[in-house]
Amino acid sequence: MASVAEAIARPTADTKELVTHALEPIVVDIDRAGHYPESFMRRFGEGGRYNRHTSQNGYDFADAIDAMSDVSRVCMSTGFCVWCHDALTWYLDNAEVPETREKWLDRVASGQTLGGTGLSNGMKNVAAIEELKIHVRPTEGGYIASGTLPWVSNLADGHVFAAVFNNASTGRRVMALVDCAAPGFALKQCAEFVALEGSGTYACHFNDVFIPNDQVISHDAAGFLPRIRAGFVLLQMGMPLGVIEGCIEIMESMAKTHAHVNGYLDEQPEALREELTDLRAAVHALADEVHGDASDSLFRDVLQVRERGSALSLRASQAAMLHAGARGYLADAPAQRKLRESYFVAIVTPAIKHIRKELARLEAA
Repeated sequence: MASVAEAIARPTADTKELVTHALEPIVVDIDRAGHYPESFMRRFGEGGRYNRHTSQNGYDFADAIDAMSDVSRVCMSTGFCVWCHDALTWYLDNAEVPETREKWLDRVASGQTLGGTGLSNGMKNVAAIEELKIHVRPTEGGYIASGTLPWVSNLADGHVFAAVFNNASTGRRVMALVDCAAPGFALKQCAEFVALEGSGTYACHFNDVFIPNDQVISHDAAGFLPRIRAGFVLLQMGMPLGVIEGCIEIMESMAKTHAHVNGYLDEQPEALREELTDLRAAVHALADEVHGDASDSLFRDVLQVRERGSALSLRASQAAMLHAGARGYLADAPAQRKLRESYFVAIVTPAIKHIRKELARLEAA
């Protein structure tokens, strides 16, 4: 077997190999101690894995999603961080301000600079669920930002993230990159979570933070978001695909000793695997379409498959717990971790309720 160093040196390296060597040994520490796996995140980028779905690699969304799935199968907290970074790369690849794309895309796509996506508030605002929480005012060379975003993930000192701001002077939304090292900006520790504590999630406080023009992704986010929304949501499918696979593996492992009694449970690994195969095929089919198609029709298809991913994750994780029995309650047991992770799949933006609201809107249009 190749070494981790050899694996990360090859752009087409087997992600499973990297996960086995660099992630599996620290999963419990990530989950229970809230360890943020920065070293793994950088290694993942060195292997070219954050760049697969960009224009430089022919928009290979299926490859990016499968790589995220390999991570999420073992640790969905880290898979979520991978999605955050993949989403950020997607925004920058589509940036309407050329200087921003030229300055930031390569360093983010390579993992040299890590970062997240603060678009939960922006996406909810577009769906008329909540108001924008950060406001900007124009100034020479850029904008001045003030306000607080309560939860943004895959962050640490020196990281960056994208967010949507309200430009009160024009009534337009602005989408821009935020540098966590900027004067006036501060990361504040959030309350302790029952899952995903190792995801680098913080409250982001803006106190007259200067955002230069070469960090602006779009001066009119209302027109920009429809172009990237399908990719934003479809990329998330790496999380449920991985969680479901991990749950099936737990069920299969328990069959070695408990098949005689687990056979009486409603959910069985063979049937779940068939559904997972069908779901992955649907994701791969959509992956060929998300670039360059901002239509409501495609977005509806993406939302529907995303809803399927949430529902199947919840079913699979409950089944894994029932198949594991009492040993699934151990503090370091994968089954109870997968159960907690599956609920996050169902509530991370767009949550199931958000998806259903959007589907109702699209069907009524």
